[in-house]
Amino acid sequence: MPVDHQGEVDQLMADYRRSREQLVAVQRGMAAIRETATSHDELVTVTVGPRGTLIDLVIDEQAYRRLRPSELAELIVRTTDVAVAGATKRMHEQLAPVLPADADPEAVLSGRADVSESEVAQEPERPVRKSREDDSFENRNWLSDGSHM
Repeated sequence: MPVDHQGEVDQLMADYRRSREQLVAVQRGMAAIRETATSHDELVTVTVGPRGTLIDLVIDEQAYRRLRPSELAELIVRTTDVAVAGATKRMHEQLAPVLPADADPEAVLSGRADVSESEVAQEPERPVRKSREDDSFENRNWLSDGSHM
């Protein structure tokens, strides 16, 4: 008697659709992240988006009178760091529901979710090139191969 696997296939497709919908929702949520931080003296306000991309910078007119350029630059950087930390936290919160319990959201965001630091540090294997004698006539590059002169 043949086994009907249609029910299993239907269940797998339904699971796939749910996972895909959840992934789309997470990606939309991450793309919508905006984090604003204001300096303690309220002279600088920065807004960053996902991954800390600067979206807006507001500098109060008083900043130019109170701060030297190097101090203003430092204040902008410090305030941006606060906003980036908030955006990063929100990115992690968006990812958490779709990751396994022991997964590191930062590793996922950096593209190294299942790769160790030692693997990243290793040199990639290079393919071994055949000797010129093994090359067929058709495989030769006559522009860079000096053998035709």
